[in-house]
Amino acid sequence: MTEENRDAVVLENIPFDLNEEKIIKQMHPHGDIQRYEKNVRELIALVVPVARPKAVYKVGCISNKTGDSVDIDGVTFTGRLIKDNLDKVSCVFPFVASCGREVDGIVIPAGEVLKRYCLDIIKMNLAISAVSYLRNYLAKRYSLEKLTTMNPGEVEAWPITQLKELFTAIGNVEALIGVTLTESYTMMPLKSRAGIFFTTETNFESCQLCLQKRCEARKAPFSPALAKKYPKDEVLIPKP
Repeated sequence: MTEENRDAVVLENIPFDLNEEKIIKQMHPHGDIQRYEKNVRELIALVVPVARPKAVYKVGCISNKTGDSVDIDGVTFTGRLIKDNLDKVSCVFPFVASCGREVDGIVIPAGEVLKRYCLDIIKMNLAISAVSYLRNYLAKRYSLEKLTTMNPGEVEAWPITQLKELFTAIGNVEALIGVTLTESYTMMPLKSRAGIFFTTETNFESCQLCLQKRCEARKAPFSPALAKKYPKDEVLIPKP
């Protein structure tokens, strides 16, 4: 189901599949496995009736490619990575996707650490489902091939501060899908993802510049060859 709003397109009723075995594996269980199974089972039963993952995107036109910056619908984005990747592109799709406020409203007592962790994993899966659904939707609706994405903050070559410009380019994201951006550039709900989808003749994925090993959303291995194109201090090394 889609809803048009000032050129932004909202995707709701996004399908998702919360597989108990998969979620337990993502939790990297140790000790009493039955504790994990019990918490996962209880939370899935609680989440499924209320979860409403969402996504919003906008078709953006690129202009003013100068220096290390490009304009998308009049909003200036800076960074060598975005400039290089969009150098031969004229149309992009800024987006925000989220697990949804509905499931984010589920409160787990502070003392139940395992259950809180389990809920985080479930919300992560909902956000991944929203991004995956959006990617497939864009590819089908606009007949796109080799569709890839960039996300502010994954590498310093395109810093997380660019989330502000991204939200500006899309419009009132909070009104559209309930996602807000704090002054410290944190998206709420926390399990949200924002970036730009675009077509490319290469096989670029942001994951190729990320050294995070344990990531359920990884789509490509780290590429030393690609990393050489940028100074070492431009590669974001996640904390353990």
